[in-house]
Amino acid sequence: MSRLVVVSNRIADPRQTAAGGLAVALAEVLNNTGGLWFGWSGKIVDDAEGDDVHMLQAGPVKLATVDLSHVDHDAFYLGYSNGVLWPVFHYRVDLADFDAGYINGYRRVNQLFARKLLPLLRPDDVIWVHDYHLIPLAAELRALGCTQQIGFFLHIPLPPPLMLAAIPGHDWLMRALFAYDLVGFQSQSDVDHFTKYVETEAHAQPLDGQRWRAFGRTVRAGAFPIGIDVDEFTGLTYASEAVEMYERMKREYSRRKLLVGVDRLDYSKGLPQRMRAFREFLTRHPELRSSATLIQIASPSRENVSAYTDLLRELETLCGSINGNFGELDWMPVRYIHRTVPRARLPGLYRASRVALVTPLRDGMNLVAKEFLAAQDEADPGVLVLSRFAGAAEQLKEALLVNPYDTEGTAAAIQLALQMPLEERRDRHQAMMRTVRQYDVHWWCESFLAALAEAQPEEKGTSWLRL
Repeated sequence: MSRLVVVSNRIADPRQTAAGGLAVALAEVLNNTGGLWFGWSGKIVDDAEGDDVHMLQAGPVKLATVDLSHVDHDAFYLGYSNGVLWPVFHYRVDLADFDAGYINGYRRVNQLFARKLLPLLRPDDVIWVHDYHLIPLAAELRALGCTQQIGFFLHIPLPPPLMLAAIPGHDWLMRALFAYDLVGFQSQSDVDHFTKYVETEAHAQPLDGQRWRAFGRTVRAGAFPIGIDVDEFTGLTYASEAVEMYERMKREYSRRKLLVGVDRLDYSKGLPQRMRAFREFLTRHPELRSSATLIQIASPSRENVSAYTDLLRELETLCGSINGNFGELDWMPVRYIHRTVPRARLPGLYRASRVALVTPLRDGMNLVAKEFLAAQDEADPGVLVLSRFAGAAEQLKEALLVNPYDTEGTAAAIQLALQMPLEERRDRHQAMMRTVRQYDVHWWCESFLAALAEAQPEEKGTSWLRL
């Protein structure tokens, strides 16, 4: 079996799967192949080169990391990755900082990763690169002579071609994807955007509906929606911390139905729109006011960026206004929590909630939706209100799908969710859980790697000039 080499901006110890994320997804295959996980150490140093590769043995898995200089971190991570790609890929071109010249730092760090990774590779390694930080990594590896199979998975959405074309140098960025043998996306709509872009902008030749040829390379593309480890999350639901949270929530809110939202504080999550919809619900249904409470967790994120501080101020103002206008001495409509809640406690909160509001303006997948479903009591499950603009909406069609920009429509969905009969709640939950179980995180990992194994590169000896 070939060794799996995972490359991502940040790494995690696969022995600590309770942390969630990629560690849960990749732990099994990394352990089975004695894999290598390569990425940024999380440290920012004064040394401009950041030459040293730090090695750590985590069971059968090697963890290899490099440090970044202040200049490289600011340009690569804060600047181009999160100041240009993140907003544009989430359809917020208005928030992108195109004029700061961050692209040179983005290229420089990808070149650094390629130089440091190459000596660690074996001839039969399979390389899996993750997310928007490292789009050009395969091109940099190819330029250094790397001929191994390389796959790429984009965890965030891919916007339509005209929106992509707003990025200066977009042609360079998308051309770099042809250095991969397989490119994976979260949803079919992302694949459709990729298809339209490469055919119209790059004049790529479609081969069979899954492969395109351009720039002397053939790339395969497909949708591989990421899932959760259902058994692992169900186990957390019955663990002591989650049970304690569940029992406490049931005691404190014995006379009320809970709604829950769990998000990072990010403009892509639609938090102000959600609060306006909840306010509209309270306005339209005074008879339900004291019977429902929304617990909104908004974990801190990039609070040194002006767009996030503005969002924080707006969200705090909305929550305060709703509580001031509708609250009673013995009831507050919104409990707003601006801190990170331990993952071990979340299943208990999900299980105690009658409704989950997962209403991003745009999201690659959104695993909160799937975790909420996995935590429910099958005999008396809660209702998922889900944005049609989340990647999860392609799979979870039995959720109450909403347009988060439609305040009245989302308010109506909240009312419908709170009053949904038990039989309908059960039917919807059972149908969605069949999907969540079938397309879990293990399916995601296995199906991507199987597709990568089938995507044999046609030009093993072809040189790849640095873009």
